[in-house]
Formats: sequence, C-alpha cells, structure tokens
Amino acid sequence: MDGHKEQGVTRQGFDVADAAPLLLDPHGLVAGWTTRAERLLGHTATEAVGRKFADLLEPDDAERVPDLIERCLSASEWAGLMTARHRDGQPLELMVRVAPTAAPRGPGSLLVLLSELADAPGWDMSRAVLEQIVAGNPIGIAIVDTDLRYVWSNAALEQFGGGPAAQRLGLRFADVQPGMNADAVEERMRHVLETGEQAVDYEHVGRVRSAPLRETAHMLSFTRLEDERGRPTGVYYTVVDITERHRARQRLALLDRAGEYIGRTLDIMNTAQELADVAVPGVADFVTVDLLETVLRGAEPAPEPLAGSARVPLRRAGHRSLFEDLPRTVVDSGAVVTYLADSPPVRCLTTGRSWRQEQLDPLAVEWAVGAPGGRESTFLELGLQSVMIVPIRARGITLGITTFFRRRQNPFDADDLHLAEDLVSRAAVCVDNARRYTRERDAALVLQRSLLPRRLPEQDAVQVAACYRPADELTGLGGDWYDLIPLSGARVALVVGEVPGHGIGAAAAMGQLRTAVRTLAAIDLPPEEVLAHLDDLASRLARDDGDGEGGGGEDGDGEDGDGTGHSEGSGCVYVVYDPADGRCTMAAAGHPAPAVVAPDGTVGFVDLPQGPPLGVGGPPFEAVELSLAEGSTLVLHTDGLLAHGGDGTEADRERLRQALEGTAGGLEVGCRSVVDALVPSRPHDDVALLMARTRRLAPEQVAAWELAPDPAVVADARRTAQDQLSRWGLDDLMFTTELLVSELVTNAIRHASGTVRLRLIRERALVCEVLDGGATAPHLRHPRAMDEGGRGLLLVSQLAERWGTRFVPDGKIIWAEQSLTAPPE
Repeated sequence: MDGHKEQGVTRQGFDVADAAPLLLDPHGLVAGWTTRAERLLGHTATEAVGRKFADLLEPDDAERVPDLIERCLSASEWAGLMTARHRDGQPLELMVRVAPTAAPRGPGSLLVLLSELADAPGWDMSRAVLEQIVAGNPIGIAIVDTDLRYVWSNAALEQFGGGPAAQRLGLRFADVQPGMNADAVEERMRHVLETGEQAVDYEHVGRVRSAPLRETAHMLSFTRLEDERGRPTGVYYTVVDITERHRARQRLALLDRAGEYIGRTLDIMNTAQELADVAVPGVADFVTVDLLETVLRGAEPAPEPLAGSARVPLRRAGHRSLFEDLPRTVVDSGAVVTYLADSPPVRCLTTGRSWRQEQLDPLAVEWAVGAPGGRESTFLELGLQSVMIVPIRARGITLGITTFFRRRQNPFDADDLHLAEDLVSRAAVCVDNARRYTRERDAALVLQRSLLPRRLPEQDAVQVAACYRPADELTGLGGDWYDLIPLSGARVALVVGEVPGHGIGAAAAMGQLRTAVRTLAAIDLPPEEVLAHLDDLASRLARDDGDGEGGGGEDGDGEDGDGTGHSEGSGCVYVVYDPADGRCTMAAAGHPAPAVVAPDGTVGFVDLPQGPPLGVGGPPFEAVELSLAEGSTLVLHTDGLLAHGGDGTEADRERLRQALEGTAGGLEVGCRSVVDALVPSRPHDDVALLMARTRRLAPEQVAAWELAPDPAVVADARRTAQDQLSRWGLDDLMFTTELLVSELVTNAIRHASGTVRLRLIRERALVCEVLDGGATAPHLRHPRAMDEGGRGLLLVSQLAERWGTRFVPDGKIIWAEQSLTAPPE
C-alpha cells in the first residue's frame, strides 16, 4: 500500500488495503484488534479488546452505535463518517464501514473498517453513479484524445451547438465551433497535455453556432486525463455559458463610465453630447439627442407642448456615430430638427414611454422633415437596421428624446432597452439640473439658514445673542456664519467667520468650514492651531476646486467669478473664554478684531494681530490672551456689519462704538439694534453679529488641589474629592467620581512628571480635571483578559459622559464630565 503512494498512485475511494480492521461482538464490544487499528487510534490490543466500541468515539457518534449494531446484525451494511478519540485525546475524523460476518449458528461478529478521512478522497462510486453525474450534468462536458479529437461528450454540450454527441466523434473543436477562436482553445488543450497543469476560468467571447447573431461568453476549464502509469490520454474540459454575467459586467462598466462622464458641467448641450459619447459604441452605432427649445432656455416645458401640432420642432443637442459617413447625412448639433406628428419620436415625447423596433422597414423614410441634401433619406440608405427611442424625463417632465440606432446584424433586445433607459435617466437628471441652475439662489438661502445654528447651546460661561441678516437676493447669498461651542472645563468657544463670494457654493463652503471648526474645537486645540488647521483645509479645498470645471461666471448662473464661493480667502475669528478665571484667548485670520464692551459701558477694541485669510498662505497665526471682568461683552462680527457708509478702519470703528454704547439693556435687543443701526434692510453682503456677555464661576463652584507625584497621594485625592462632593450635595456621584479621580491621578503619577493638580468644577456638569507635566496624549486601548493594566482610560470612558485631553503651556489636562441632570426613567 505504501509503495503505491510512493509511485504517485492515489486510491479513489474506500480501499480495504488502506483501512484499519477490527471485530465487534454482538454486544458492541471490541473482540479483535489489529496493529493497523493500534497505529490509527493509539490504543494497544490489551487496552482495546473487551472495551465498548462506543467508548472510542465522540459522544455524539457514540449514541449512534447501538442502532448501527442492531441494523448491521440483521445482515445489512452501513458506511458513513464518525469522529473517534485518539489515545492522546485528539479528535480524529474517520470513514467507517460496518459489515456483518457469517456464523454457523446465532448472531455473528461485525467487521469494522476504519480509514482516516484526511487520506481518502471519498467513497468508492460505481460506474453507474459516475455516468449519472457526468451525463446528467447541466454543464457541458467533453473529452478529446491526444490528437484533440472528440471521443465523448455529454448531452449538455449540445446547447452550445455542434450537433449531437455521436456527430462530434472524431472531429476537432474548429469543426464543431467555427465561429469561436479555435486556435486559442486548442493551444490551451495542448499546453494542458504537455504540462499537466490545469487551466481554469478561461473566458471566450464571440459567436457560437447556437447563437450566430449575438455575441456570447463562455467559461472553459481544461484538465489532463492520465492512465494508471501517469501517461496523458486526453483532455477533459467543461463549458459554462456566462453570457448574462459578461453582459452584466459590460452594463455596470458602461453605467460607471456614465456616472463619471455625464454631467461634469452645468451646460445642457455639453451634457447631451456626453450622453451620446458614452452610448457609442457601448449601446449603439449611432445616437442622437434632441431637446425641447424651452429646456435649452432654462424654462419649464409647457404641460402639453405637442398638442395640436402637425410638426414638432426640437433642437439637436448632441449626436455620435461609430461610422465616418453617417454624421454627414444627419442634422448638426445646435440645428433644429422637425419631426412629423405621427412619428415614433413624437409618440415617445407625448406618452413618455420608450419604443423599440428590432428590424426597421428598409424603405421607410426618415422621421425628420428637411434632411440634409434637400431630400429625405431612407433607413436603407443610411444602413440603419434596429432602433430604440427613449424619452428624456426628469422629475416627471419630458425634456426631449434620445434615439439609438444599430447597423450591425444584432438587433436591440429588451436588455438593451433597459440599459439605454438607465443611461438616459442619469443624463436627464443632469440636463434638468442645468435647467434649474438659475433657481439656486432660493435653495442657497434655505441651505445657509439650515447650516447656521437654530439655537445656541445652553451653558453658564456667557450670556449670548446673535443676529444674521442675509444679503439682497438679487446680489446673491454669502457665506457668513457664527457659532458657540461648549468646551471642556466649563469653557466656551465663540466663532464668527465668512466665505467670499455668493450663492450656493459660498453656503456650501461655509458649511465645510463650520463643521471643521466644531471638529477642531472638540479636540481642544488652542485658537492659533484651530486657524492653522482651517488654513490647511481651505488650501486643499481650493486645490480640489481648481482641478474641476467650475459652473460660475457667465457660463453658469450669469454672475461674476465670485459667484461660485470658495473657502480660499475666508476670514474667521476664534475665541476661547474660561469662566473659572475670566481668561480669554483669541486669534484671527483675515477678520475684524472683536470689540469689548466693559461693564461700565465703555467700548474698546482688542489689539489682535491679523493673520492672513484662510488658504492664501503667509506667516503663522498669533493668539492674544486677556482677562475680562465679569459682565464684559465680547462683540464678534463679519465685515458686512461695517461695509456701509464707512470711509476707513477708524471711521468704521467709531460707528460701531456709537452703536454699541446704546446697548446697555437686554442683549437680544441690543444685538438687533446694532444691526439695524449699521446695516440696511437689504444689504449687499451678509452680516453676522455675535455678542457674548461674560460670567464667572463662583469660588465655591471650583475646587483645586496640588498633589505630589507619589502613588501614596491617590488615596488622599479620593478622600478629598469625596469630601468636596459631600459639601456640594452630590453624594450620588461620589462612587463614580472616586473611580475617575483614582484612575486619572494614578495615570498622571505613573506616566508623567512634575506636580499633579486635581480640579473639580461644578457647573451644568461635574468636571474632573487632572493636570500633569506630560507632553503625550494618553491612548484608549482594550486590554486582553490576562493583561495586568491598561484599563484606566477604558474605565474612564465607560463612567464619564464625555472625556478628553487638552494641552496647556505647562503640560496637559485629562478631563472627564458627569451630567448633573438625572437620566429619564
């Protein structure tokens, strides 16, 4: 047996020479054991004989043994798979055959043959079974000899043409499939014969005898057949029809190209031509795109534009031909083409439904009136044989028609019509978008209002009021915005910014910058770093915009070049206020400096270094820090507030000073009165004004302690925090706060250096802050079950409502917040 394996001959099926035999008595006890069984399962004869056979198997299979013994004792055989347990405890997959033995009197023994599953490819199958498999297989199967002549094929191969199996005998592949590339197929067969390498997934695209008019695709696989000595006797190959899969791939590729190519501009004529360019030759040999005149003017088509018309004029918006002679016989792009009222194109316009004809009447005249050359051309003269007409419809409105022609003997079928409808539907949306582009100012207003905060978040750091006045709709909407962002440690960020230009592009760019500001604020970056990141973002967006084709200017909405709106050149001022100590840090990028109204009503302006506008490059941004008395009012505004009636910076500031000196009353009223005093009701530029009156946290709301960098102080920190929460009446948060303090202080002492400071802030949330001298941010990770550490920050993230890290000049602060609002039951 081993010698056969060394010679490369592998037995197919369950061979008794490869099996380990053993005997069972009628009660299922092992009565005979062999050395092969000992090598297979590891048990010696002394250990196995007299033992229940079921004890050698896994529990699930052991339960089956009594029934199998009873069945086999009644002179029947059984074969199947079982899992045995090797003497060393490892499971062993086995192929098992149980057969009864003959006895003179009474029940005989049972012969059990065990074969390891890994060494046997499967059970032995009879020729009848094999014939059922190959002859009844729906996959085409054939065998050729070493001269590549057919010696056998199944019935399924007949579906691909070439006649019945009996007619193939002795013929070559080229004899039965002359339409296919027989040389390439036979070259594969010879390679398999010579090398023995199996060739799989060989795709062939062409025409076969079973479908001579259509291109089909087939997948072929080739395997060499050998005799018992390993010598090649022929090639066995299979054929699978993958035409539908091949055509589906082609459709998807065409639709992907259409998605990238069609609608790259907001020009209607360009979009129509792009549709024709994509459709040839992927769908048709010749394509024309005709649109209604009202569509080209950007107007709404009439509800019944064709009613009572004997002839319907359309504008040829695009055409494409696979042949050089055809364009000289058709209407040029931009010219008027008139269709007869009863022609198929007009019927498609009227009904909104597609139309397909596999074979055109060769003597029928062209549907359009006034063909080039002074006479009407027949389809026969043009060489056109099959046609599809698909209406261009978007949002329930018919905008025109697209006509597809073929010259080849390959008529359009239903799948071609579905593909054409998908293409046209994509282009229809692009055409309609261009038509509706002039209405985008209203959409921009809605967009801009939706991007501005509807309600500023509640917090205790500042009392805030905001006012926004959009530009005159005839001039176009701008990209001004304002925001208030709560930060860690009861701090807030105040932001005002503006994007140059007008229209929906400016509003979209504003939304990008505002979203970026909120993202950067969430990671507690200082103001100058926030502006640096915004500057990088604006530069990238400007480069991306420059790579594409714009839709502004005279070719777009009729406005000048700034009508598109870009983040490059945008202005922004970013302010961070801390109510714990009244410190205020701010930086500006191409934006007016804030004004400050003192508690006594005097107005001043922050001496803030002006950084360059976003995205234009220049020196780094600088921040200033100042201390504000409680009750001071920060005034942040866009340049539109002072763009009317001023003659310079000092004059503008004087006008703003005068307007602010009259705002001693309520903040909301004062904010609106400033805008009313300085801005007309229909300004030429957007105006955003944000006023924030500062508050201070009471001394009893903040508690701070300096801790020595000694692990022993962790217990003291917990007790100190516990006492403080007791004084604040927050006993229900005591346990969670102790855990947070313990984890944060321990991490600071273990991983950082210098003095550690613990601070608790009681505002709308309970904030726990730990400052250390470390310069690296901690990272949250998920420890494995046997890890001794690494769970600190994971625990913090689970216990706290929010947590994070911010860097300060003398190190970093890790903070965690707990809500003081009871969760709903």
